[in-house]
Amino acid sequence: MSPSVPRKLLDRFFVKGEVVEVEQLTARMRWVRIGGPALAYLRWTPGQHIRLLIEGRGPLGGVLRTYSVWRHDPSWEALDLVGYDHGGDSPGVTWIRNAAPGQEIAFTRPEGSFVVREEAPYHLFAGEETASVAFGPMLRALPAGARAYGAVEAEGPGDHLGLPGDLVEVCRGGASAAGSQALVDAVRKLDLPDTPGVAYLAGEARTIQAVRAHLVGERGWHRRDVRTKPFWTPGRKGLD
Repeated sequence: MSPSVPRKLLDRFFVKGEVVEVEQLTARMRWVRIGGPALAYLRWTPGQHIRLLIEGRGPLGGVLRTYSVWRHDPSWEALDLVGYDHGGDSPGVTWIRNAAPGQEIAFTRPEGSFVVREEAPYHLFAGEETASVAFGPMLRALPAGARAYGAVEAEGPGDHLGLPGDLVEVCRGGASAAGSQALVDAVRKLDLPDTPGVAYLAGEARTIQAVRAHLVGERGWHRRDVRTKPFWTPGRKGLD
């Protein structure tokens, strides 16, 4: 937690917590549990994210980086994140790589509208590693008996985050995750019902656009039934 941020500002806009446990889930995905009394009072809808204040330069004494919430349990006073280490030394990657028990942190309250539409006739999920962190809690939150389809991409077989349901696992095998044709092809091969459901597309922006173009242009879906959440794309800042 940055000591340069005024205490009143932290108390007003940020929730305070402490890293209590970490675990390496895959070669590049790391689970971090945050604990603290304030977490008992958070409201969270599966699919929403938080913005973590990471020490460094910036008007707040650091920079904000976005992480989808993997799980929140008020009774445990705990919130779980899963971060993807895509390499390099950006602030977000460095934090998830080095997070350790005892580290104090501050973060915004959960927010975002990328959540399950419960009344949908069925649900379609498509994205890569960064998307799978949001997909996990969304899949767990589906109403009993809801039908779910989808495809999730990762580098290799051992790089997939364990998700509930029977989503197709796609491996890109060294190809770029940006503008991924492999994911588009996997969605194209899905045996979906004749009528549209609701789609949740997340991850790399260009890939999301391509999957949406397939659903709208080839399957006749309405754009309003395709929910998108671009987390990143090469050369651009400001995405979640």
